[in-house]
Formats: sequence, C-alpha cells, structure tokens
Amino acid sequence: MKPTTITVNDARIEAMVEPRTHLADFLREHCRLTGTHLGCEHGVCGACTVLIDGAPARSCIAFAAACDGSEVRTIEGFENDEVMEELREAFTREHALQCGFCTPGMLIAARDVVLRLPDADEKRIRIEMSGNLCRCTGYLGIVHAVHSVIERRRARGAVPASAPRPEPAPAFTAFSPSAAPAASAAPVQEAARASKAGWTSFEESFVVNRPPAEVWRAFADLPMIADCLPGAELAEQDGTTAKGKMVVKLGPIVARFAGSASIERDDSTMSGLIRGAGADGGTGSRTRGEVSYRLAPEGADATRVFVVVEYSLQGALAQFSRSNIAQDLGRRLVGDFAARLNARLGGATARAASAAPALDAGSLIWRWLMERLRRLFGRSG
Repeated sequence: MKPTTITVNDARIEAMVEPRTHLADFLREHCRLTGTHLGCEHGVCGACTVLIDGAPARSCIAFAAACDGSEVRTIEGFENDEVMEELREAFTREHALQCGFCTPGMLIAARDVVLRLPDADEKRIRIEMSGNLCRCTGYLGIVHAVHSVIERRRARGAVPASAPRPEPAPAFTAFSPSAAPAASAAPVQEAARASKAGWTSFEESFVVNRPPAEVWRAFADLPMIADCLPGAELAEQDGTTAKGKMVVKLGPIVARFAGSASIERDDSTMSGLIRGAGADGGTGSRTRGEVSYRLAPEGADATRVFVVVEYSLQGALAQFSRSNIAQDLGRRLVGDFAARLNARLGGATARAASAAPALDAGSLIWRWLMERLRRLFGRSG
C-alpha cells in the first residue's frame, strides 16, 4: 500500500493505494464518482476519459499511485463550467446521446476540442473525437453538437473559460535538407511554434557509438533501418521513396498500417526528412507523419542523433495522440530503435526485432507505468 494524495474535483483526497490500482477504479470505488465509466479497460474506447492536470487522459490505463500530487477532474466536477454547460445543452438538442455510456468521456473530450481548437470545422472535430467510441449515435449528432458550441462561442466572441492547452513544441526546429540549422534560440522557437495544428510532436536524441560519417551511411541503408524499427516491414525502396507496413499491437487490437514515404537527405548538413502516410483497414485508423533528424559529433568517435517526430492519427487508436503517454511511448520507441541500431553497427547480424515483429504498444505502456511507479516510490521512500 502506498500513501497517495490526489486532488479530485478540487477536493484533496488522501488514501492508501495498492500500486496496481488503476485511477478509474480509485475514482469509482474509493471516491464513489461513478460517472467515470469503464468499457474496454485497454485505453481504446474513451469512456473512462478524465482530466489529469488539465489534459484528457484514459483513467483505465493510469495507475492511481502514479497520479500522486496531480489534479484530476471527472464529469462530476464540471457543474459550474461554462463550456460543459453549453455542451450538455447541445448534446441534448442534437440528440448526441442514447444509452449514455460513452457520454461522460465524450463530453470531456469535446470540451478539450472547444477550448483547444476554437476554429475547428466538422472535419477537424471528427478527427479529434475519433478516439472516443459510441455504439449508438452514429456520431453525427455528436459532431453537430460540438460544432454548434464552437460556432455560437465564436459568434458572440466568447473568451475560453480556461486557457487552451498549447500543442507540445520541440526545442529545436525540424531540420529540412533545404534549410540550414538555426543560428540562435529565437528562430528555433519560432519554427517550433509553426508546428502543424493538431498534430502530436515530440523531440528526442540518442547517441550511436560510431563516427558521424559511418552513422550517416547507415541511415541510407533503409533495409537495415527498417530492421531496427520494431514492427516495420520494408516492401520496396529506391533511396528516395519507400513502401511497407508497420504492425502495432495494443491489447486485443492488431493494426497493420500499410503506406509509403518520401525520403530527403542533405549530405552537407547530415540532416534528413521523412514524410509518410498509412492506413489500417482493420481498425479504420489512418496516420500521417514527418520525422526530421540531424547528426552531430559526440566526443571522439560517437554521434548524437537529434530527432523531431510529428504525426496525426485518426481512428480507433487516435486517443493516444492526445495525451502525454503518446510522447513517452514515442520516446521509448526511439530508445528501442537506438539500442537496435547500436547493436547492428556493433556487429550483430540477427535481426533485433525477430522475436517480436509487431510493435507491442501494450508492453510499452506497461513498461512506462512500471518506470513511473519505480520513480514515484523511489522519490517518496
């Protein structure tokens, strides 16, 4: 048992919590806040969506102990919230609910869209809400309800009830082969703010224990790079374009994204840009993304690789693009890629991913949660 303090709907809650207790169970069983519904319990359906420190998150895949010191707001905590009041009225007016099981999560996700994207049209609303599943309405009423709130607030010049959450911004610009590295911090930040609206982005860097020239040559070897990327399968490539698929496993869901990418490289700056798109027919999920990278010397015989990843995800897996866990998992994936690349350049011949060809996002989530708990308990002990 671990002493845990969470501020829930502005009330400070102190409790002894088992490390394995999920936040959703804590809210429902300890706090008696049963408006948070449990559906898939894999973080897929969105019924359990709450706000954790102001951002929508799946409470069924968050440990209560990992939320120690955080502020959590459930559907019961929006009684006097202006935007939520408008959304509730709109959901009733537009017949955006039937059985109501998904509605608490839908409302919390919709409120985030209204505040974060005050100019969103219906197409954008569909993309943003695609991570919350409904078995009853067919979604048309939900989309109309959210859009009507946005239009009415815009018509009357309403000020958001709370400051919109900014999109994550990388600390350095995405390096294009046609652009030189930024000369100072100011232009870097300007470039970061120019990131595509609504896309998830994160930055990472890692060290490869080989000189930059050798690593740069390795990055041109697309079959080897694909071997180092968990779940990737390269079908064909000609140096500037590539086709293949990425297999992602999340609990009972297995998504096979088939797509293509364009590849640009600049030998003079040792920087590159990869643009790609793909779709999975099974889950109906679609993704677009860009990966920019550059190489820099690290000590005498090593190379630091700076990476910026930006992507947009639609469909059943879209909820993972709207929480901090997506960025943490992306960094974990980059770390796994770096380990495999170091192994290959160090002389390993067997494919590192052969034992697990699919990217097991569920396993990554579990490892992420375990690390969070270890850090939490180590800090509190």
